[in-house]
Amino acid sequence: MATAKNTRAGQKAKASQKTKLYRWNWTGKGPNGRKMKGEVVATKRQEVEKVLAGQNIIVGSVRRKSGIGGGMGKIKPHDIMLFARQMSTMIRAGVPILQAFQVVAESMKKPAMSALVQELMNDVSAGASFSEAMRRYPQHFDRLFCNLVAAGEQSGSLDRMLDRVATYKEKVEALKSRVKKALWYPAAVISVGLGVTALLLVKVVPQFESLFQGFGAELPAMTRMTMQLSEFAQQYWWWGVLGIVALVFFIRNGMKRSEAFAYRVHAWSLKVPVIGQILDKSAVARYSRTLATSFGAGVPLVEALNTAGGATGNKVYERAVEEVREDVATGQQLNFAMRMTEKFPPLAVQMVGIGEEAGSLDAMLNRVADYYEEEVDNMVDTLTSLLEPFIIVVLGVLVGGLVVSMYLPIFQLGSVI
Repeated sequence: MATAKNTRAGQKAKASQKTKLYRWNWTGKGPNGRKMKGEVVATKRQEVEKVLAGQNIIVGSVRRKSGIGGGMGKIKPHDIMLFARQMSTMIRAGVPILQAFQVVAESMKKPAMSALVQELMNDVSAGASFSEAMRRYPQHFDRLFCNLVAAGEQSGSLDRMLDRVATYKEKVEALKSRVKKALWYPAAVISVGLGVTALLLVKVVPQFESLFQGFGAELPAMTRMTMQLSEFAQQYWWWGVLGIVALVFFIRNGMKRSEAFAYRVHAWSLKVPVIGQILDKSAVARYSRTLATSFGAGVPLVEALNTAGGATGNKVYERAVEEVREDVATGQQLNFAMRMTEKFPPLAVQMVGIGEEAGSLDAMLNRVADYYEEEVDNMVDTLTSLLEPFIIVVLGVLVGGLVVSMYLPIFQLGSVI
């Protein structure tokens, strides 16, 4: 028990030391006497001087610029993809891994990413392997990344594995961006329309109401309805805002706390017209791409399925892949196990079956991923083109209806005069 506590205490102490990284601005002279300056990420001044001395630079001054911690920019999947691509290029060029870490850390513009690479370099220099160092940061390096790097280290093909990871992440992020475009574009435009309508009801309509009070005539029904709606919006608009915020908070918090609730929300999202098809096809594409990348790198199929399940981004497919993994572990063929879940499209199941019979499962899975990624891309483009006129009509009815209802009494007054 005491040993476990000491181990945890040591890990905490090590984690606290890793956060004490700084950016250092330096000036000096190169071998030819030319004045030089730059920036280095390091824990202390002596490390900066050692790095510069290794480059035959005579140090003039070294000044600590700022500390680097988790708050210095959020690390995104694109940063991890760029890191994998740069490390692959360095290792393929024959650069020693520690020197490759140093070069990549200095080239990163985001301080938090530079700090992460520096910490990886410190772990590797302390005796850990590349994959072991990455496993200490699961929030940034997923299981697939670590498994492929471990396979590359064992087979002596680390550069190819890093390149494969970078390519995989590029395709997955491109697919995510298409899905986000399908979800956020209509939501953003409709939200702007509702916001403009609310602004008109709360700020503009009351000005007309004070004007109409001096008419001394009965207002049109459409105008009276708009004014009643305006009064309601003025009194209860903050209840609407609170309701929307509470609903979003409830859904997000509920999905984090309850696996069953998250599953129901994801299952409902797959039934939404058009949007559900996009989410469905994107889940199949991400599953196929992840499984192809893992299995093609030599990862056993059962373990590769374990990784692919979490990459689908949907609890329904995640549970389905778990069922597939259990069936495959008992000796079932992959295509038969996929068909038994009744979740995967028949085309994907048939192509996987062909790949298994031909002994080219990874290549066929990549083709499945390519096909469904193209399907998602086409559906997003179609949805965008169809939504544009629909959104224009909705905004026209909302905003135009309010404007017409406010000017209708003025038009009627003009016709009487």
